[in-house]
Amino acid sequence: MEDGTLTPAPKSQLILYPKYPEVRFSGFLFGSKNAPSYLMTQRLQDRLLFFGVSDGGEILGHVVAPNSEIANELNNLPPLNNYGVFKIIELPIFQNNRQKLISELLRIHNLGWVKSKRLDAFGNILPCESSNCGGYTLEAELGITPNGYSEPDYLGWEVKQFGVENFARINSKVITLMTPEPTDGYYKTSGAEAFLRKYGYPDVSGKPDRLNFGGVHKSDILHPRTNLTLKLIGYDQCEGKIRNANGRIALIDQDNIETASWSFSSMLLHWNRKHNQACYVPSLSEKTNSRNYKYGNNIILGTGTDFLLFLKEMSNGNIYYDPGIKLENMSTKPLIKKRSQFRIVSRNLVNLYKLNEIIDITI
Repeated sequence: MEDGTLTPAPKSQLILYPKYPEVRFSGFLFGSKNAPSYLMTQRLQDRLLFFGVSDGGEILGHVVAPNSEIANELNNLPPLNNYGVFKIIELPIFQNNRQKLISELLRIHNLGWVKSKRLDAFGNILPCESSNCGGYTLEAELGITPNGYSEPDYLGWEVKQFGVENFARINSKVITLMTPEPTDGYYKTSGAEAFLRKYGYPDVSGKPDRLNFGGVHKSDILHPRTNLTLKLIGYDQCEGKIRNANGRIALIDQDNIETASWSFSSMLLHWNRKHNQACYVPSLSEKTNSRNYKYGNNIILGTGTDFLLFLKEMSNGNIYYDPGIKLENMSTKPLIKKRSQFRIVSRNLVNLYKLNEIIDITI
């Protein structure tokens, strides 16, 4: 409403039409008191629909007539950035967040070697001595505490660290983009242990009583150790479009059984939420008496993404599934480690974002 009053629209829905493909927004007038019916039940040229998200995660909408004060103000703004069919009005707080992020990363870079650590959910500093503590240490310096929310890490930015041998060479390192658990398939219906006992293999280094499931799985290529093939079901590689509302990334065995799958809908939600603004920070590590990390001055910033870009890179083999799943003590007290990883080499990040920059934060 013009006075700021909110009117719920309980029947609002988004409908995917894969044939076209397009998504239609409908139902928002039905059951909504004080709905802007006079603007939406006619084909009114140049009317405007605004979307926003509150701090509590509510999606807000507001419709205005083409000759309204808000429409006139919008038309007098400098050209806006596009995100698909939308134009983005960036609030000043988000415009400043990029510089705040860079300033913090410069501070951390200037610290030199930083003792490995991590934060608990309450913000307490804890020791961290495993080989994957580079990300935890950077998050601790940024004040990022562990949480279960699928949201960006810092001021609207997803921050990822990746280890290098030399700060001058940051384009050839493997980066883990996401670690989602399967949403369907044998892995989901029968459990990780049953999956490992059926599709895992004995540890290649000879560790007894252990099954592993790992290796680089690329689209449409049979993996020689797991005998599974990664498939993009419902994705049209030639057109670069999703053709099936139930589309998914799936591991298929030689009997054409889906052993594990990730629905496009779940992956899309995670990717678009977390990665629309992403920052990749290189690090060095050393261990004498204890583990330490140093963070580089050349960072990679990616802004503006789309899940179709993710699927395109996966169909091209640049993004791949590289799990690290294992079952230890399998004959006595089984202990399972789950880690489903989708990974990319850093030089291919440019293909995932509409704007990809390498910035020297010391300049």
